[in-house]
Amino acid sequence: MSTAPLPEHPEHLWRNPEPRSSYDVIIVGGGGHGLATAYYLAAVHGITNVAVLEKGWLAGGNMARNTTIIRSNYLWDESAAMYEYALKLWERLPEELDYDFLFSQRGVLNLAHTLQDVREGTRRANANRLNGVGSVWLTPDEVAEVCPILNTSPDTRYPVLGGTYQPRAGIAKHDHVAWALARRADQLGVDLIQGCEVTGFVKNGDRVTGVETNRGRIHAGRVGLAAAGHSSVLAERAGFRLPVQSHPLQALVSELHEPVHPTVVMSNHVHVYVSQAHKGELVMGAGVDSYNGYGQRGAFHVIEEQMAAAVELFPVFARAHVLRTWGGIVDVTPDASPVIGATPVGNLFVNCGWGTGGFKATPAAGFTFAHTLATGAPHPLNEPFALDRFTTGALIDEHGAAAVAH
Repeated sequence: MSTAPLPEHPEHLWRNPEPRSSYDVIIVGGGGHGLATAYYLAAVHGITNVAVLEKGWLAGGNMARNTTIIRSNYLWDESAAMYEYALKLWERLPEELDYDFLFSQRGVLNLAHTLQDVREGTRRANANRLNGVGSVWLTPDEVAEVCPILNTSPDTRYPVLGGTYQPRAGIAKHDHVAWALARRADQLGVDLIQGCEVTGFVKNGDRVTGVETNRGRIHAGRVGLAAAGHSSVLAERAGFRLPVQSHPLQALVSELHEPVHPTVVMSNHVHVYVSQAHKGELVMGAGVDSYNGYGQRGAFHVIEEQMAAAVELFPVFARAHVLRTWGGIVDVTPDASPVIGATPVGNLFVNCGWGTGGFKATPAAGFTFAHTLATGAPHPLNEPFALDRFTTGALIDEHGAAAVAH
């Protein structure tokens, strides 16, 4: 037996500093997008006089309440460009951050159950190829080869008629991603301040010059909102309205099982998506609860319907037990695409409206939002996602365009 000493681990991955009186940039929201923005502000733009303000604990909101799916097979050019850039960042982040957050490129399979699904799927696969996104169309037999435990029998209620498959897509461990970004941002000098709720904004005319918090007033050169489902609440406090509605989105996990599920399977028609986490639990989700709200829970019938869909697609899981359910708060815009850019209030910028696509976009959202906060101008990737598209009509309508809403 080796007698070599065990490696030393720090007691904390990041500091817990007291807020200073002023910063060059304040980011409101300590989830994945806020942490990624802080990291790229410091690492790419050299701006380290930055505070991330989180009313609860870091990554305690949607970042810890999603189903960890990562893919870039979106239909429209603008969306595909953003998510594909995110996927390329995902592929190099473990080495860049020196942190293994269990990024697993096991592929994502989107099923087709109707002729309309087939038409939409083949169209999207062709659009993906034109945009350099490695997505292919599979026949039912090819679907069965990718995921042998999937029921591809023609005798089911909604037979599998094929599907799109992106081999480079996959999953990552969401809390580890947050810890990796937080640790590196802290090492670069960013202050990560937990238990610090923004209650209002300090203004000079039509410009924001700081924020009011439960821990006092903090001045800032620029302020970025990255608060997901609560973005509209903060916007109203700043004096403008966002075209965003917030909904609960539920998910659940089973008890642990031996590894049997090789990929991520998503079905919009039967409406469930299923993957198997590294520890062995099945991770499942479906659509948003239809009502507006800020509760991190949802209605039971949504869970019941997604369980019925999961058992229909995967009879092997019929006797699995639900271990835990939870909900996140998703912010949805009229065209189901995000808002990243300036607001009508000077020095105040917003990153919101990701709906159910926030986790997969984390590195690209942080990279482009950092660019916008650092320069005052949008990056080419987020320029199409400006707030004024809802008045100009230049919408990026991703409602159902990616075959499933997540």
